[in-house]
Amino acid sequence: MQYRTLGRTGLQVSVIALGCEGFTGKTMAQVREDMDFAIGEGVNFIDMYTSNPDVRRNIGTALKGRREKFIIQGHLCTVWENGQYLRTRDMSKVMPAFNDLLEQMQTDYIDIGMIHYVDAMDDYDTVFSGPIIEFAQKLKAEGRIRYIGMSSHNPTVALKAVESGLIDVLMFSINPAYDLQPANEDVNVFWDENAWQQTLTNIDPDRERLYSLCEQRGVGIDVMKAYGGGDLLSEERSPFGKALTAVQCIDYALSRPGVASVMAGCRTTEELRQALDWLTASPEERDYTKVMQGVERFSWHGHCMYCGHCAPCSAGIDIASVNKFYNLCEAQGEVPETVREHYRALKHHAEECIECGLCEERCPFGVEIIEGMHKATEKFGY
Repeated sequence: MQYRTLGRTGLQVSVIALGCEGFTGKTMAQVREDMDFAIGEGVNFIDMYTSNPDVRRNIGTALKGRREKFIIQGHLCTVWENGQYLRTRDMSKVMPAFNDLLEQMQTDYIDIGMIHYVDAMDDYDTVFSGPIIEFAQKLKAEGRIRYIGMSSHNPTVALKAVESGLIDVLMFSINPAYDLQPANEDVNVFWDENAWQQTLTNIDPDRERLYSLCEQRGVGIDVMKAYGGGDLLSEERSPFGKALTAVQCIDYALSRPGVASVMAGCRTTEELRQALDWLTASPEERDYTKVMQGVERFSWHGHCMYCGHCAPCSAGIDIASVNKFYNLCEAQGEVPETVREHYRALKHHAEECIECGLCEERCPFGVEIIEGMHKATEKFGY
C-alpha cells in the first residue's frame, strides 16, 4: 500500500480507501470478511456517510480492537428515518445522529467530521453561518472529532469553504468527465446525456483552481465518484464512447493536486482488488489518456494533464511536477512558500531544459512544454 498525507491534518491515509456503500445488506460475518481483506491489504481509511444503523454497527464491530490504527471519516447531518438515509440541517436531528454514529461504531471519536453534501450556495450559507459549523467546531474542541471536513460536488461552493479556512478536508467528486463540466448546484446534470452533446474543452477553471487551492492551503482531498457512478467503466454509458478501467480512473484522480486518497465504493473483494491493482499497475495500464484522446466532443489540447507521457526528459527534469508547481503558483497569483520548497526539492529544475523537443513529440495533448519550462524558470528563478 502507498500512503499520503491528508493535507494539514498530518494523517497518513491509504491511497485506496473504502466507501461504505458496498457494506449495505451484508451480514456481520460478510462485513468482517471484507474489512479483514481490506486491512490485510493495507487500507486504513473509510468514509462513513451512511446513517444505516446496521452498516454502522457491523463496521464498528469489525474494527473492534484495531480502531486506533484505522481512520474514520464520519458524516454530520445524515440521519436514518423510516428505514432510509436522509440529509438534514435540523440540529434536533443532527446531534443525536452523531451520537448514534459514535455508539454504533463503538468509538468515542471520529477522525474527520464531514459536513455532508453541501452543493448549493444558500445551503453553504446556512451551514457555515449557523449552528452546524458551530456544532462541528464544538465537537473538535471536545476531541469527539479531530478535523472538520465538507463533502461537495460543486467547485464554487467547495472553493468558498476552502477559502474560509474552516475545513481541513474536502471530499469531492473527481473524474475526467466531471472535470470538464462547469459548476452546478444539481449534481444530476453532470451525467445528463445532453451535457455531453456540446464540445467541451479542457478542465473547468473553477475545478482546476479548487485543486490548486487545496494543495496550497493544506486542505486534503479524498475523492468520491472516481468511476462516475460506474458509468466510466462502461463503454455504453461512458461519454467518451470508451470504457476506462478502475486503475485508469484512480490514476486520474490521484494525479490531481491536493488529492490524498480515493474512496472506492466496492461491493465485493474482487471490486476492491481491481482498485488495489493500481498499486502494481504498469504506466501503460494506468494511462488514462488512451481513452481521452481523439474524442471529437472533448479536447484537452494545450493543457498539461500530468500524465507523464513526456518522460523521460533528456535533462532528467520531472516535467509533470514542474508544470504542476507552476500551475499552483498561477492559480494563487504568487509563489507560496510550500510550493517553492517543493520545487526546490526537485533533482532537476526548469532552467536545465536543453530544448531537445522530445517531450513535445511525446505529449498527447500538444502542450508547449519548452515554453512552459521558460515560464517556470522565470517564476521560480531557476
